[in-house]
Amino acid sequence: MTKRLWLRVFLTGFVLWLATVVVTALTRNSNLVPTVVLFGSFLVPVTFVIWAYGRGRSPQVTVELLFTAFVVGGVLGVLGASLLESWLVRPSITMYVLVGLIEEGVKLAALMFVTRRMARHSTRDGLVLGATVGFGFAAFESAGYAFNALFTHAGLSLTQLVETEVLRGILTPVGHGLWTAIAGGALFAAGGRLTSRVALAYLGVSLLHALWDSMSGLAIAITLVLTGRPWQFEQLRIGRVPDVTEQQVHVYTALNWAGLILISLVALLWLRRIASSARRDREILSQ
Repeated sequence: MTKRLWLRVFLTGFVLWLATVVVTALTRNSNLVPTVVLFGSFLVPVTFVIWAYGRGRSPQVTVELLFTAFVVGGVLGVLGASLLESWLVRPSITMYVLVGLIEEGVKLAALMFVTRRMARHSTRDGLVLGATVGFGFAAFESAGYAFNALFTHAGLSLTQLVETEVLRGILTPVGHGLWTAIAGGALFAAGGRLTSRVALAYLGVSLLHALWDSMSGLAIAITLVLTGRPWQFEQLRIGRVPDVTEQQVHVYTALNWAGLILISLVALLWLRRIASSARRDREILSQ
């Protein structure tokens, strides 16, 4: 039963979230909106933290430490990213690269802060705690996106709020939690010290993050290169946004999702390699 705790948590939370959405839609009671936002934003991240906790970790990784990593690490990451991005990021060709470097950097710093008193560092613990910080970051960030999606020019939109939460919930497992798990595994494999390997891991996940955020723009550019018409390029040349064909919409959608899937597969294979290396090291030490 313990091994299925994550599933029970997810199913219970999903039913409660769905019931809250239905009651809110029927009664139009705006007092229920915060409940919809919180349940929808935290359900998937919390579920994956519980799942990761049951996948194997040392006695040092207590429930208290996980809670601290999720809440304190997540909030520190969101606050640090918000400050640095407001100071450093401006619309430019390098914008997404800067966002990736900043957000992955603050999450790694938050992980180092919440685990500073750990006596021993194992790669497996780094994966679990890194994922926890990343999912905490994702939960608080998603709550902000969901809150903003609520407000439209026509008033409050429960539909847009729910759509935003569903989409971010689906993508959360292959986003912040995955990237910070990789960085955390590299950090703990290095004994909690900043080494060249940790720096390379940080740059690698920052690049994956940047590619993920820029995938929509990249898909538009590739679609235009592959299927662009002369009149569309002429409109772009004079600074106008051209109309698009139905075929181009389909090509863009396929390229966008294919890119996101490819980025996710690269990150998952990277995570699997780190986990396999940690397992081999543990087996060698136990012999």
